[in-house]
Amino acid sequence: MMRGRPGALLATALAGILAVGLLSFVLEPYGVYLLSLWAVYTVAAIGLNLTLGYAGQISLAQATFVGVGAYATALLMPHGWPFGATLALAGGLCFGLGLLFGFPALRVQGHYLAFVTLALTTLAFLVMRNEAWLTGGVQGIAHIARPVPFTSGRAFLMLCLLVLTLVTVATWWLLRSPWGRAFIALRENPIRAASLGVDVRGYTLLSFAIGAALGGVCGSLYAPLVQYVEPSPFALALSLSLLLMVVVGGSGSFLGPYVGALVAVLLPEWLRFMQDYYLVVYAMVVMLLLAVCPDGLVGLAGRMLDRQRRGHPAEPADGGKA
Repeated sequence: MMRGRPGALLATALAGILAVGLLSFVLEPYGVYLLSLWAVYTVAAIGLNLTLGYAGQISLAQATFVGVGAYATALLMPHGWPFGATLALAGGLCFGLGLLFGFPALRVQGHYLAFVTLALTTLAFLVMRNEAWLTGGVQGIAHIARPVPFTSGRAFLMLCLLVLTLVTVATWWLLRSPWGRAFIALRENPIRAASLGVDVRGYTLLSFAIGAALGGVCGSLYAPLVQYVEPSPFALALSLSLLLMVVVGGSGSFLGPYVGALVAVLLPEWLRFMQDYYLVVYAMVVMLLLAVCPDGLVGLAGRMLDRQRRGHPAEPADGGKA
């Protein structure tokens, strides 16, 4: 659910995006690249949060949609397609694939659905790797141009932040609409939702489709950001990383994907001074975070703010009885 005042949540997200844009003017090129990567992955994490956090459907297929969006842009831009058109096409194509991938969710739930989406991710990865006539195989596709006038690193970051802003506003509107309330009802109790007239099949498919479309938008931004695509970034590891972003940030929290993506992108960089051990320490930190705050960092921050507002009031005069 949208915890807190909806308007305040939107304002917080937009203020964070603005702060990232301003921060880029004092960073070196690699720092700007990391901020761009955060913005790109946040888009995909928002999509997965809609599917998992709000609609309650476990998916390990988000990396597939990111890959489809990336390859669509990488293949079409050299043929004269404007970036805006490839972005829209990637989102639309992945929306359709999300509808198709969502059909298993009508039959299986829980960890069974996770296994089904895992199989679909593996199949998509094999297609990307082996169908060299289309994807370039393990050689990939290089020299992907950034759209004019966003050719510099900082300018492309501004484009990524613009897309993230539009996605943020659209998601905020969606969650406050009847669709968003239907997603939440579907997550809490599908049987009760069906008894109240919610089209369970339709909204299940829609949650997958919208989440997949945002994955495609992420991929469309990712391709010109790194200017080279090949299959390995779109394997299961990316799906697990995006799942980590949602869970660490706070599944079902509006701000969760922003915080989770920040942790997943920046924390490994901050730990690189440990050289060969940084991934071990990163895993330990993530496990500690999940143990301390199972509802995510946003949930932890919310509890701390509530406690501060209450100010630890003394026991009432009646001994605490209602």
